[in-house]
Amino acid sequence: MYNLRLVSIICFFTLIPAGTFAQNELMDLLQDSTTKEINYTSATFKSTRIMNGHSVERMPPGQLDVRISHRFGPINSGAYEFFGLDQFMNVRLGMEYGILNWLMVGVGRAYNEKTYDGFAKFTVLRQSTGAKVMPVSLSVFTSLALKTLKPYPDTIPNEFSDRSSYTGQILIARKISKSISLQLMPSYVHHNYSNYELDSYDLWAVGAGGRIKISKRISLNAEYYYIANKNNLASTIYDPFTVGFDIETGGHVFQLMFTNSYGITEKEFLGETIDRWNTGDIHFGFNISRVFTLKKQKAPTLPN
Repeated sequence: MYNLRLVSIICFFTLIPAGTFAQNELMDLLQDSTTKEINYTSATFKSTRIMNGHSVERMPPGQLDVRISHRFGPINSGAYEFFGLDQFMNVRLGMEYGILNWLMVGVGRAYNEKTYDGFAKFTVLRQSTGAKVMPVSLSVFTSLALKTLKPYPDTIPNEFSDRSSYTGQILIARKISKSISLQLMPSYVHHNYSNYELDSYDLWAVGAGGRIKISKRISLNAEYYYIANKNNLASTIYDPFTVGFDIETGGHVFQLMFTNSYGITEKEFLGETIDRWNTGDIHFGFNISRVFTLKKQKAPTLPN
């Protein structure tokens, strides 16, 4: 009887540390699984535009971006025209607003052909690490552009459908490091009617763009679009190429650029670029972005 009691006491004190250790291991595993967070990549690009084209970035919910875009005349116009700065070419006024964490919309009006445009951009994937690993960010962009310039020849159709064109893009980007970001942009543009006498009203293109940070507030940006079926078009158009700088100053982002496209909307710079870099048909331009917070977002409630 005495031996049995002694054995019971020894087993009791032996099992306590083992049970405590197993319980601690289980609690550590549970804590690791509940505290591991998803780390989303931010600021892949500084603006919703790389230069002319859209980036994967969108406005957060409740924030309004008021944008002014301007493209001057060609540099090869000479000193008399102050290398294009004396020539008023094209300007667009626009507003962009974040509705949801994955949805942004915008409207604008451009001087060229008195074009109104509206668009929506949907965030599908976000680059992330941690509990969820996603190597790229992906957004879908779609827009409608409507020309309101009064037609002067009687032969030009004047119906709504004839004045409208549509653009669809898939934006795939990756922030490689704190200083380098790259983006790929498969694109499609459909014209219901065009003054450029297109053999095909469907245009296919693929673009590539990137950003290299020079300092905390300045980056070098570039983008290029290859028009895949431009040989099937009756009029001669060229691939748009743009290079410039992002300059961030508080609530403003200034984008200074040189481009062979005078167009600002997607249907213009993708399907109506008639100038070339190698002949000096280069336009200086800029985008000015100013962000206003119209609706503050509630801070997330942390678990107890």
